Amino acid sequence: MKRRIILDLAVTLDGFIEGKNGEVDWCIMDAELGFNHFLNQIDAIFYGRKSYDLWGQFTPEIEPTDFEKEFWELVHSKEKYVFSRAQKGTDNKAVFINASILEEVNKIKNKPGKDIWLYGGASLITTFINLGLVDEFRLSVHPIVLGEGKPLFEDIKQRLNLKMVNTRTFSSGVVQLIYHFGANR
Repeated sequence: MKRRIILDLAVTLDGFIEGKNGEVDWCIMDAELGFNHFLNQIDAIFYGRKSYDLWGQFTPEIEPTDFEKEFWELVHSKEKYVFSRAQKGTDNKAVFINASILEEVNKIKNKPGKDIWLYGGASLITTFINLGLVDEFRLSVHPIVLGEGKPLFEDIKQRLNLKMVNTRTFSSGVVQLIYHFGANR
């Protein structure tokens, strides 16, 4: 079966993925959300360069919980691809992709493996949506309204018809919505 690209991210009730200063302190990291289970379904992560710089090699500074420790170990065990106009080549932690996104992504999708997590940021997400490369949207809607920040959907060029495949609610107030792109995929 062909690998799928899954956009899995936290979003506020008013549609933001970050606050106006890039803050994500509102994001609930809760073992109940089953995130480590999701990480076991993927073996590669797609980052934009800014997101990779922030989170690609992140390790918690204060004493992490067992859940956080396992989460970051799982994240760092994956193949990482960074989409960047500037940075070239490969370091020992990631492969950098500078051009021909559609072709490069399709090559990766056609390799054997598990699904791929489209991590973001916002402009990479927009690019992937506009190229029709997102197979599944897994949005965890958090019970907060920020009023301003970085919107999830910006500069989308065409209407997207999505098919609801699952919803889950959690005691934290988070609601997870899972959609597949297009009814025929």
